Amino acid sequence: MQMQVIIMLASLNTMVINGIEATPVTVEVDLQPGLPGFELVGLASQATREARERVRSALRNSGFEFPNRKIVINLAPADIKKEGSHFDLAIALGILIASEQLEYISLDNYYFCGELSLNGDLRMVPGVLPMVLELAKRQADIAFIIPTGNSYEAGLVNEVKSFAADNLKDICNFFRGESTLISVESYSHPDSSQDHIADFADVKGQESAKRALLIAAAGMHNILLIGPPGGGKTMLARRLPGILPEMQREEILETTRIYSVAGLLNSNNPLINQRPFRAPHKNASSASIIGGGRIPRPGEISLAQNGVLFLDEFPEFTRDVLEALRQPLEDKVVTVARAQATHTYPANFALIAAMNPCLCGHFGSDLECTCTPLQIQKYLGRISGPLLDRMDLHVEVPRVKLEQLQDQGGGETSASLREKVIKARDIQQKRFARSKIKLNSQMRPADVRKYCHLNDASQDLLKSVFNRLHLSARAYDRVLKIARTIADLEEAEKIETAHLAEALQYRSLDRKYWSN
Repeated sequence: MQMQVIIMLASLNTMVINGIEATPVTVEVDLQPGLPGFELVGLASQATREARERVRSALRNSGFEFPNRKIVINLAPADIKKEGSHFDLAIALGILIASEQLEYISLDNYYFCGELSLNGDLRMVPGVLPMVLELAKRQADIAFIIPTGNSYEAGLVNEVKSFAADNLKDICNFFRGESTLISVESYSHPDSSQDHIADFADVKGQESAKRALLIAAAGMHNILLIGPPGGGKTMLARRLPGILPEMQREEILETTRIYSVAGLLNSNNPLINQRPFRAPHKNASSASIIGGGRIPRPGEISLAQNGVLFLDEFPEFTRDVLEALRQPLEDKVVTVARAQATHTYPANFALIAAMNPCLCGHFGSDLECTCTPLQIQKYLGRISGPLLDRMDLHVEVPRVKLEQLQDQGGGETSASLREKVIKARDIQQKRFARSKIKLNSQMRPADVRKYCHLNDASQDLLKSVFNRLHLSARAYDRVLKIARTIADLEEAEKIETAHLAEALQYRSLDRKYWSN
């Protein structure tokens, strides 16, 4: 009589992160007779394959047995790279169900996510927010079981019912009906006020630079600050987030999702509800700023989403970093291509770049420059023409005079400037209400032709300056976008000649330095 071989199977649902998007993954567990073994298939990364030892210890230390059988685990679909340790929970539960230590129940409407410690506790994992947002697009009766440490992320999306657990044993008791899990409460985002940021009133002098930063904030434009050391370039840049509008719920979820994928959220920083200000060091690698790496992660340009990226000592960054910025500045997204996957990260930020005009920092100022013409040319030549062309405003930040420093009066406050920015952005919101774009800096050529009409006097001015400054077609569009933002700040329906003249002056400074 031939013996019947019983093959025990279990199937559970989880997610995998691709870029900042989540994709459903099915964890299939198969227990077969034969020599004991543990096979994990489905393009699993090293961290995922190490689940074998974590799950083995977690099961035993939680009072369960690790089956003395051949265990085959498939992560489907098999053609997607699986990164991370958050598959542990689904794998452990699948083994318990397949080995009949946990009574079989239908788990089709449950999704699981969590890393197991050796004693069976659940650890916080990155990427939970994108997973919950993906589940929100699906049927309403789905439940998501996560580590307690990820509760805040899951609670931001009230369309999905989430349960938080501290350890594997609590989850098993929940499915046995012996106990309950904590239902994650819906969280409303707290105040995202920028009032804690240093005030523009502290900056002495530099009225032209303040005006340029106001324009940059109103339209989310890129700006290049050029001036000698100690002029206040860094001081000005660090105050820009304080005049940006408070983040809306959509922006908060969008930015927090990026930080979740990057693993930068924790109990002390569970939510990004204030405008990011990222200031990477000049020695940062291309992967850390643009994104990518051996295990692809968002870079600084994505972490600055809906906020500000500040690059101090701009020419000191490597050529690879500077040239890699060109495409994200234009498209507002960055795509990292790998052999097995292609990841796309958002990169919608305002760039503030600061630089000295030469190595000693005094070229073009009232102090004597000690650099040779060749040294000056070589230093400025680190900024390529195409990259310079993508900077909307070029602003000189001269040395502050003694009488300005000793002036006890305060300049315009950040709160006052923020009100002007909010009014200008409200005008833009109404203008682009039926479009996917929201701000003037995002206008495409067709939008520029539609919303940036010039009168005859302005046309003549632009024509006379265009050839003299040798503007490119890209610079031509950017001048019109800046002029449109200036008009919005003045609450003017049409672009006047004065608005265009001011916009043109922000494109002329590079000729003072780069033409020498």
